Amino acid sequence: MNFPNIEPTVILVTGGAGFIGSNLCDLLLQQGHRVVCLDNFSTGHWGNLSAALQHPNFELIVGDIRNPEDCKKAVEGVEYVLHEAALGSVPRSIKDPLTTHEVNTTGFLNMLIAACDAKVKRFVYAASSSTYGDSASLPKREEIIGRPLSPYAITKYVNELYADVFATTYGLESIGLRYFNVFGRRQDPEGAYAAVIPLFVKQLMQHESPVINGDGSYSRDFTYIDNVLLMNLLAMSAIRPDAVNTVYNTACGERTTLNQLAEYLKMYLSEYDPAIASITIQHGQNRAGDIPHSLASIEKAQKLLGYQPLFFFQEGLKEAVKWYYETTLTSRKKITTAK
Repeated sequence: MNFPNIEPTVILVTGGAGFIGSNLCDLLLQQGHRVVCLDNFSTGHWGNLSAALQHPNFELIVGDIRNPEDCKKAVEGVEYVLHEAALGSVPRSIKDPLTTHEVNTTGFLNMLIAACDAKVKRFVYAASSSTYGDSASLPKREEIIGRPLSPYAITKYVNELYADVFATTYGLESIGLRYFNVFGRRQDPEGAYAAVIPLFVKQLMQHESPVINGDGSYSRDFTYIDNVLLMNLLAMSAIRPDAVNTVYNTACGERTTLNQLAEYLKMYLSEYDPAIASITIQHGQNRAGDIPHSLASIEKAQKLLGYQPLFFFQEGLKEAVKWYYETTLTSRKKITTAK
């Protein structure tokens, strides 16, 4: 895999027990870095850290970014911060905007202050494509956004504003990565707010009919996890002055409708279980706060960071399907053996 090698250093990954964070932890440890992980395990899982916890260069701090003291402790001796900790999901933010704000906005500000006081070299953070809001322009370019359509989107936009102010006022270098519908290994298929790909995979593997919100014409720039890992490394190592203190789309630059997604999943999963090919797809109501279409321009990341996607959508989806199938198979064998 073409990940850039960075001279070993000390890196804090907030939300390191989560889907993206744990993948980052593993990659950074493989590259020889010392990794500190801060997580409160509200959405992260201990199992995601099974390999990292065995590594001598890994330190776990069980704490909460809403607690300034936890943030202060986590950045001690750290040179870079990869801030992944957040409370995701548009529907969850609509149901509980206060908690979403406390985690995503107050927690983010706590981390900025801690990083600034500790004089870290750079603060790389997970931004979101939800920031584009009701902007109808396609592809989405970093300089053109609309009005946010959910409390979650507001919090992620406020993060960008805070990062910009801390750069100009306090000199804290930062780079925001606007993630576009990230998917891949370790993305949790369980819970009320599971993302569409792991949820549909789980349902199809159980021979249940997935329900698409709306008529299925909504489209997304689905982005495989390894592209996100690459962008984090490129953001950490960027040396051009004009590449820092800004935001980048983190995506493939491809658009796939939800109907197409469902058919691809059926096709790839039926290679393991032929019965899946005949499962019907259902349709429900459109979901509040959803952006109709999402397609990223990746020109800025290509120009300033040298980014080229490692996986395009269908390649990544095949990898994800394989991982879910093999993980489910392994879990079933463990249960059978235990009996």
